[in-house]
Amino acid sequence: MSACGKDSEPAEPDATTTTGQARTTATTPIVTPRSTKDGCSPAAEAEPRAESRTSPKRRSSRRLRYVATLRTNCGTIQIKLDAGHFPRTVRSFTALARSGFYDGLSFYRIAKPGGNDFVIQAGDPLGTGEGGPGYSVVESPPRSQVYPVGTVAMAKADDEKRGTSGSQFFIVTGPDAVLDPVYAVLGRVVEGRRIVRRIAAVPTDPVTEMPIDPVVIKRVTVRSSPP
Repeated sequence: MSACGKDSEPAEPDATTTTGQARTTATTPIVTPRSTKDGCSPAAEAEPRAESRTSPKRRSSRRLRYVATLRTNCGTIQIKLDAGHFPRTVRSFTALARSGFYDGLSFYRIAKPGGNDFVIQAGDPLGTGEGGPGYSVVESPPRSQVYPVGTVAMAKADDEKRGTSGSQFFIVTGPDAVLDPVYAVLGRVVEGRRIVRRIAAVPTDPVTEMPIDPVVIKRVTVRSSPP
């Protein structure tokens, strides 16, 4: 498989890091009851927004342990970030998270080709698979890189270099999700795998792979500590 994102065929995920124009509204977000009992609480649809950030200049310290906490309307997920192997990628994600970039964005894609778990994807300010932070970083994974269940990696477009990432990330949900070693690894889920499975089970539009009911990231925090 060559890329991870919404606009590709289900077995070939793909995303870009380009920033587009977003439509804004002044209306109060409408929260409606969920259409099914999926364990998630009601949430308003994420409003698309354009974002433009400056690429962080420093790498994350390989000597520290970084853990990202994603609070969603379906529960909380903790991710141990892999600063040892992908310091640029972790630094970029951490800078975006600490600026509030991810707060209010959605898991806009839940890929289940043939009904089988594959990936859940988030981090697009437009919610279409075409958005990003306005910059990209490159940190190529080794040719031997694999992506077992619980791996969190950065999405890229087919025409981008190996290891290119912007803001979009995906969590591998399928044990048989064979992916080409072209995605920079952000880390792995260490707590909240049940929540990941809950999100993966949310009903979706079979054509767009978008969830029928919103799955929204309320807040992302990153803490660092000695290993």
